[in-house]
Amino acid sequence: MSRYEFDAVRLFIDLPLAEGVTAPLDRTQTNYLANVMRLGPGDRALVFNGKDGEFEARLDGDRKRASLTVGVKLREQTPSSPLRFLFAPLKHARLDYLVEKAVELGAGTIEPVMTQRTQASRVNLERMQANIIEAAEQCGVLSVPRLVEPAPLAKRLADFEKGGTIVFCDEDAPVADPVAALKALKPGPVAVVIGPEGGFDPKERQMLMGLPGCLRLSLGPRILRADTAAMAALTLVQAVLGDWSASDY
Repeated sequence: MSRYEFDAVRLFIDLPLAEGVTAPLDRTQTNYLANVMRLGPGDRALVFNGKDGEFEARLDGDRKRASLTVGVKLREQTPSSPLRFLFAPLKHARLDYLVEKAVELGAGTIEPVMTQRTQASRVNLERMQANIIEAAEQCGVLSVPRLVEPAPLAKRLADFEKGGTIVFCDEDAPVADPVAALKALKPGPVAVVIGPEGGFDPKERQMLMGLPGCLRLSLGPRILRADTAAMAALTLVQAVLGDWSASDY
């Protein structure tokens, strides 16, 4: 039997959860359950809040004022992923895709960084948070990634002067075996950093390569779009160092 109920409706509830709790629903949640998923009073859903695990719940009320009555716990809470994902924001649909897939691939923090060549001058954090929650609802994630306020690249990189590894996906790195390079790392915090379309500018590249914990990683002989490169890099890190392997960063 599968560990997950793929045919069940899952809903993120930003409230403490325990058996017997009544969770009121806002207009958006009510519309989603009643009009999109076609649930009615007494129908079953799964709820989670990123802290207390996953619970069975039953829908009460009507389309104007609905709530969920929380039942038995089905899954214990999973720990937050230590994997950090730093990326230059893209525009519109590609950014939505990037955030969604980063959640699915197990990023623990979603960290927009502003670079010289970043295409998007402003970041809609509310939309990004909604994409994170929707991705977690859809793919069975219990530990919802933390969204970090946008910051200049230099500010984020300052964290790695104290230790840890930052995986720099560099199109100019010699084409080599990325799995072997990741296996050679010492245990510790890991972050993946992805630049904007057009890549980092020379000063940013110099800053990255000057970090003691920088690993320049080739993603092969082809130039990848930023969102494709991000998915490839996160997959490699999870397969070699993360929760797809026996390692624990």
